[in-house]
Amino acid sequence: MGIWIHISTSRHQLKLFDGSQLLKTYPIGVGKMVTPTPAGTYTIINKDPNPGGPFGVLWMGLSRPHYGIHGTNDPASIGHDVSHGCIRMQNRDVLDLSSRVTIGTGVVIQ
Repeated sequence: MGIWIHISTSRHQLKLFDGSQLLKTYPIGVGKMVTPTPAGTYTIINKDPNPGGPFGVLWMGLSRPHYGIHGTNDPASIGHDVSHGCIRMQNRDVLDLSSRVTIGTGVVIQ
């Protein structure tokens, strides 16, 4: 199965796995009630360093158009339902995660 990502919107956690072995857990911010993070199985399709604005230091696009895992210019938002559906991470965490995953990595959102 290799490296994959599990996102729990209710727990505000992103977990990185290698097969069934948990490698790391990161705190995240997720979509608010009117713009929820979409549940499902996706893949990382691109990485864009320095996207600017609210996306912090890095954007990793998902196979669901207009959704991604990204840094933030508002670190206090981590741990809350605040986004338009994307997964927000601390800038240092999204850089760490990006260094561990490749294009094509699976992402399961529940």
